[in-house]
Amino acid sequence: MTDPRTTPRDRPPTMRGAVAGSLLVATIVVCAAIGFGLGALVGAPVPLGLAGLFFGVVLGIVLVIRRFGDV
Repeated sequence: MTDPRTTPRDRPPTMRGAVAGSLLVATIVVCAAIGFGLGALVGAPVPLGLAGLFFGVVLGIVLVIRRFGDV
């Protein structure tokens, strides 16, 4: 009998933490940019940019938890 060996496909990828962090940062930046852009249209770019920033933190955490629940 042979010993079952783990192949590279059986192991989880090693860069999952970096990808999760990148997803979090990208979500924060995109939401802040959207908030800033909408704020520029209505005349309040800084308050809506900050609101988008905080919304991006919450949304980013939710996305990372849903996508990488085991990290």
